[in-house]
Amino acid sequence: MTGDDVLEILGLLREAGAEVWIGGGWGIDALVGRQTREHEDLDLMHRLEQEPAVVAALAAAGFAETLDWRPARFVVTDRTGRQIDLHPLAFQPDGSARQESLEPGKPFVYPADCFVTGSVGGRDVPCLSAAQQVRFHQGYEPRDRDLHDMARLREAFGISTHF
Repeated sequence: MTGDDVLEILGLLREAGAEVWIGGGWGIDALVGRQTREHEDLDLMHRLEQEPAVVAALAAAGFAETLDWRPARFVVTDRTGRQIDLHPLAFQPDGSARQESLEPGKPFVYPADCFVTGSVGGRDVPCLSAAQQVRFHQGYEPRDRDLHDMARLREAFGISTHF
């Protein structure tokens, strides 16, 4: 998944009227303002009520569902192998959001202030905050790319991470 791919996909979804935020590795690179490593996929959070528009726009661009772990997440892939990991968010009146997990009654929580702006290819893009990225990188054994991503956040923002 390249930076141009990210911008293309964001453009398709914006045209469909869908509001999304970048998470994961691309989200961290957006916060840092430059690509720091190769990415296998693109993690996008989207408004649950806009899921039909998201799915339709991506299907029109050649993406088909390849994994369904709803209500927590699902994955779409195109014939060239580009993969998007989609995370439906139910927004609350205060601007925060919740994403169901695979453990009933234990949703992922997104504080209202975690929805920020970063940059991909010199263009402003919606993404998750550094603090939210750190929260999501807890509770599991880190892979090399996780170690890399947390190091980028420490360098860029001077924040603490647990690994």
